[in-house]
Order: sequence, then C-alpha cells, then structure tokens
Amino acid sequence: MIPKYERPDAPVDARYPGTTGNDTGPAAGDIAWRDFFREARLKKLIELALVNNRDLRVAVLNVEQSRAQYRITRAASFPMIQGAGSFTRQRAPSDVVTSGDTVTPVGVTYNQWNASLGNTAFELDLFGRVRSLNRQALEKYFATVEAQRSAQISLVSQVATEYFTERQAEEQLKVARDTLTAVQGSYDLNKATFNAGASNELDMRTAEGEVETARVNELTYEREVAQAKNDLALLVGGPLPAGLPAARPFNDGDLLARIPAGLPSDLLQRRPDILEAEHTLKAANANIGAARAAFFPTITLTSSIGATSAQLAQLFAKGGGVWSFAPEITVPIFTGGQNTADLDSAKVGKRIEVANYEKAIQTAFREVSDALVAGSSYASQVEALVRGINAEQRRLELADVRYRQGEDSYLNVLSAQQDLYTAQQNRIETQYNKLASRISLYEALGGGWK
Repeated sequence: MIPKYERPDAPVDARYPGTTGNDTGPAAGDIAWRDFFREARLKKLIELALVNNRDLRVAVLNVEQSRAQYRITRAASFPMIQGAGSFTRQRAPSDVVTSGDTVTPVGVTYNQWNASLGNTAFELDLFGRVRSLNRQALEKYFATVEAQRSAQISLVSQVATEYFTERQAEEQLKVARDTLTAVQGSYDLNKATFNAGASNELDMRTAEGEVETARVNELTYEREVAQAKNDLALLVGGPLPAGLPAARPFNDGDLLARIPAGLPSDLLQRRPDILEAEHTLKAANANIGAARAAFFPTITLTSSIGATSAQLAQLFAKGGGVWSFAPEITVPIFTGGQNTADLDSAKVGKRIEVANYEKAIQTAFREVSDALVAGSSYASQVEALVRGINAEQRRLELADVRYRQGEDSYLNVLSAQQDLYTAQQNRIETQYNKLASRISLYEALGGGWK
C-alpha cells in the first residue's frame, strides 16, 4: 500500500555561482575535523565539547529513544505470547446449588486453578498496515540519526567559531593596549612641554582625551574576551582546562585546511539536515500506506491453551486441558468519512515534507554559495587592509616628526593615530571573518562528522 518513493528533483542550479565545477579533491564530508582544523589548542577544545556538550548529549539520547520506539512499533509484527495463572476460591449459596430438581440445603465452597498460554488480538497484516507503520517508525529513527550528525557538525563549527571570536577579542585587546601605551607617551610629552610653556593647552587636552578613549577601548575588549571565554566554556561543557596547547598566531594562513566546494548534487548525500528531511519525507510516504490499508478488513487472532482443575495437584493431569481460538474480522462499512480524511491528511503531509525537503536543499545551496563568496572576498580584503596599515603607520610617523619639529599641529598626529587604530582593528575583524567563512563552508558542505 506504500506509494513508490521517488526523490524530488533538487530545485537548485547544477553549479555554485562563480564556480566551474572543476574544483576537485576530497569532499568536505570526508575530511575529518582533526584534519581540517590544524591548531592543537582548538582540536583539544573540540574534543572536550564532543564529550561534554549537553545539547549533543540530548541529540544522542534522542537517537536511543527513537530506536526504542521503532522496536516497540516493530513488535506489533509478531504475536505476543503471554502466560497466565490464576486461583479462585468461591462460595455459592444454597438456592443456586442444585442436583436435578432438588435444592441443596447448604451452600458450597469450591476452588478452581487455571494456567494458560496464548496471544491476544494478533493482527494478520494482509494489507500491510502494520508494515507501513514499521516503515514509518524506521524512517523517523533514521531521521533522528541524521539529526544527531547535524548537531555534532554544528557543535564543531560553533566551538571553532567561538574560539576564533575569543582570539579576535584578544588581538583587538592587544592593539588597544599598544595604542594606549603610545597615546599615553604622547600625552606625557604634551603635558611636559605645556608645563614648560612650549605648547598650548589645546594640544595637551586633545592628547588627554585620546588617552581616555584608548582606556575605554581597552575595557571594552577586556569585557569581550571574558564573555567569549564564557561562551566557549558553555560549548565545551565545563571550565576551560589549564595546560592547553599554545595558540598559533591569529594571522597564520595555515590554521584551516583547504576544501573544494564540489557540486550541489554532493549535498544530497553529505548534508545531514537534507538526509534528515528526506527520511522524514519517506516516513510521510509510508504513512500513506497505513492510511490506505485502513479501507480494508482487519483480521485479528486471539487464542490460548492451558489447563483447569479444582485442585492444584491435578492442574496438569489428563483431562484437564482447555483451549480457545477466536479469529475476528472487522470490515469498515461506514466511518463518516474518517478513513478518507485520514488518507487525504497523509497525502497532504507528504506534500508538506516534499516542500520541507526542497527548502533544506535550497538553504544548503545558499549557505555554501554565501561561504564561497565571503571566503574569496575576505581574503582580498585582508591583503588590502595590511597594505593600508603600512601606509597609516608611515603617515603617523611623518605626522609625529612634523609635529615635533613645529611644522604641523597635533591634530594631524591625532588623526593619523586614530586611522591607524581603526585600520588595525578592521584587519583583525576581517581576518576573523575570513576564518569564520571557511568554517561556515566546511559546515555547509557537511564536514565535521568524522
């Protein structure tokens, strides 16, 4: 009764925008996270998260629960044999204990022992209703397995992204402290020359304001570092341990391995969320079979075999055996349209899951495309920012020399210092975005499971 399953066509292009499809190499799903992430400190944090993270633990338990539920549903395919034993001691009053036409003047007390073995209401699955329900439960179990894989991939990506968020904040804090040291020295010089009457108060107050701004920036990034550590501890599932391997330089170009994008068709077999959506679709397809079978007769069998006796010692003696066999057939004649409505609901449910499956493919395609665009864009942006930092550094040196020689005002030094600080912070932020986009690509391609 289950309709033949046909996988819906993928509603996306055959190639990602801006790619030729010739980017060959191992698929991201086949690259273990230990090989993709090349920093020992990050590997250790991911390892701890996979053991201790509570969300992943719930995903694993959901798989176990779904497997148990499938076993419960599958049990209906087999007869359930049950044994039973009973003892009855009963007294009958005199007016109901008779012998022929004579009423016995006294009541009677008697015992009855029973032992039986049998099954109750076992359904003969002639039209596949039970098999359809089994198939539905099995596909739901497969869906939870893929959900667990998706949870692990997401966790690996989250730990890596949060780790580099912490590293970004630490780098920005370092720049803020270096800037504070530089402007503090400039302020001390301005204050000394002002006290000596060699400069005006405007330059001194301008330098003083720059010092306070730098202190505010330092406090801001100290807070961001602390919050990033808290977020990372939540993902790892406990306090960050001492003795972690040393971190590699934040601008190291070898922190992450290179991965090819491949083709969109690869996502259908690599992305757990797409596979989860497909198994959910197959479950909805199997539900149609169960709804169709409801239009046909249901045959159940109830049977037992055993023994009965007035004395326990004679319970299994010859002549005390009893048995029963009670087949039953139920034919739907008039249900007020319930069966038809159930079938219509099952068909609509399948159409809903088709839409969800197609949406999962489109979402995955967009995530990969966005990550590809971001990765190439941020790489070029980092190079441009490095060149800009070199230019701003030289500009600050020249402005400082001209100010000390009395050829220019302190405002040019202040402007150059602020622009250099902004360029340095932008480079760090863009370097983080570059790393985050490559992690997003790895996740979007289904990497992080092995």
